[in-house]
Amino acid sequence: MISLGAPWALVLLPLPILIWWLVPPYRERVPALRFPFFRRVVEAAGAQTGPGAIVRVRRRLQMIAAILGWCLLILALAQPERVGAPVEMSRSARDVVLAIDISGSMDTRDFQNPDGQPEQRFAAVRDVVEDFVARRDGDRMALIVFGSKAYVQAPLTEDLNTVTELLQRTEVGMAGPHTALGDAIGLAIRTFEASDIEQRLLILLSDGSDTASRMSPVNAAAIAQDQGVEIYTIGVGDPQAKGEEKVDLQTLETIAKNTQGAYFFAEDETALEHVYQRIDQLAPRVVESLSYRPRQSLAYFPLLAAALIGLLTLGWLQWSVRQGALT
Repeated sequence: MISLGAPWALVLLPLPILIWWLVPPYRERVPALRFPFFRRVVEAAGAQTGPGAIVRVRRRLQMIAAILGWCLLILALAQPERVGAPVEMSRSARDVVLAIDISGSMDTRDFQNPDGQPEQRFAAVRDVVEDFVARRDGDRMALIVFGSKAYVQAPLTEDLNTVTELLQRTEVGMAGPHTALGDAIGLAIRTFEASDIEQRLLILLSDGSDTASRMSPVNAAAIAQDQGVEIYTIGVGDPQAKGEEKVDLQTLETIAKNTQGAYFFAEDETALEHVYQRIDQLAPRVVESLSYRPRQSLAYFPLLAAALIGLLTLGWLQWSVRQGALT
């Protein structure tokens, strides 16, 4: 389909007629004498004559070329363009941040894989999270890992393969042996500040209690609530353990409750898979559909045609003058 990007330019088409009508050519009448024997008088007086004024009459071809050229220039100014078929695009209407605990306690081998064999906590978490990320195709995700400090492994991106690869390269203890749960929430809030999408989801997984944060997790969750961040918390590990290795389920539950999220506890890999399946059900992928029509400018066609008509007309006039001179 062909359309005009600036159809208002067509109102300029009658402009030459209006100028000719409102501002006619300057004409002046002067007295003159007509001598049938003018040449003899000049010769008798010994005067030198100059060339007289010649008013050329425009030929029909010149008028047609001028009209066509003007119309083509106005058509180019109106920006003709080819409009393609609608192209549908979809993008995520929500950003997701994964915050995963990689403190020293995540090295404990008390998880059971589907075969019943003991497995490292972080290895089980990594396998399940990779499947979860793969199912979020089209979403924007970020990855945060935390121990004594919290770090952004991957900012918000649609390149989920990179998120998965960075998760595979993550090892227990890289961020320190302690647990900075509140700092992880605070870093997630800062990560969301780079997003213009209102719906924001934080999935927070930890196996310990907060011992290294500069801000308590509950206070950080209150700020997250003000920023519209919904937090889903997952507790793994042993609630009966002592000290830092004891998972603080009460804090995780409070964080989820205060941000209108959900709290889960997983004690083995199968339970953890069920947790992520449940998160998929509670927070399904939210998609925003966009539609646009590709447009290709065609303005150069009338411009080329106008230039070609002008060159051909000029060439024809030059040829006519030469033919007249020869004859």
